[in-house]
Amino acid sequence: MTDSYAVIGNPIAQSKSPMIHAAFAELTGQDLVYDKMEGPINGFEAAVDAFRAAGGKGLNITAPFKLKAAAYATHVSERVKLSGAANAMKFDDEQILAENFDGIGLVRDVTHNLNFPLKGKRVLMLGAGGAARGALLPFLAEQPAELVLANRTLQRAMDLASIGAQQGRVRSSSYAELAGQTFDVVFNATSASLRGELPPVPVTVFSKCTLAYELAYGKGLTPFLRLAANSGVRQLADGVGMLTEQAAEAFFWWRGVRPDTARMIAQLTVPLA
Repeated sequence: MTDSYAVIGNPIAQSKSPMIHAAFAELTGQDLVYDKMEGPINGFEAAVDAFRAAGGKGLNITAPFKLKAAAYATHVSERVKLSGAANAMKFDDEQILAENFDGIGLVRDVTHNLNFPLKGKRVLMLGAGGAARGALLPFLAEQPAELVLANRTLQRAMDLASIGAQQGRVRSSSYAELAGQTFDVVFNATSASLRGELPPVPVTVFSKCTLAYELAYGKGLTPFLRLAANSGVRQLADGVGMLTEQAAEAFFWWRGVRPDTARMIAQLTVPLA
């Protein structure tokens, strides 16, 4: 019997996840279908209930439902428990298991695919939403010299920094307080690029930066990446590698086989120009 999986978000039309998982299934010989679901903003739980009732085996979770997914689950991983966000669920009878592979996928893309170690580096993360929450613990596990979390609403950054305080050197910051500070790598985990906007980051943060990473994917040279390039940052990347690597982690969690990601990353990559 063919197993059913999907990704749920709002909006969801832009998602590449069905194409990725279809390719993974063909590559590994798994019998499954994978669709996308646009969940109502105030109806996430009902949409998941209906998917489970129809025999669905698992879901990927994207914005704006990652916090709701963590609360909906009956069993959560340590990453989900500490971050409060989930990007994958699987259903085992009445059990609803939640995981977060965002940070694992991001770290693998940066350290393995881009060959950029984070150990001993000064790291700046812009944003404190679901993606930043998922990345917090995997980032700190790489032992950066310091991880700074900046957000428009400072309290959200402070709350997230407090979660990671026992795991490594992490602190919160307003955007204004970043002026004059320098970092080795800057990650944009805000939603600004989805709207074609630039987060209010001071240009000085790029003065010693060697990698600027945009978590949004398929947008080309976003305002964030353009600012980094104009500031002399040599290496630019978007989130296509993160997307593919976290998908591979979820696929392995669901199916017990790990697909190769290199071909899919190459297929999805668009010029950053």
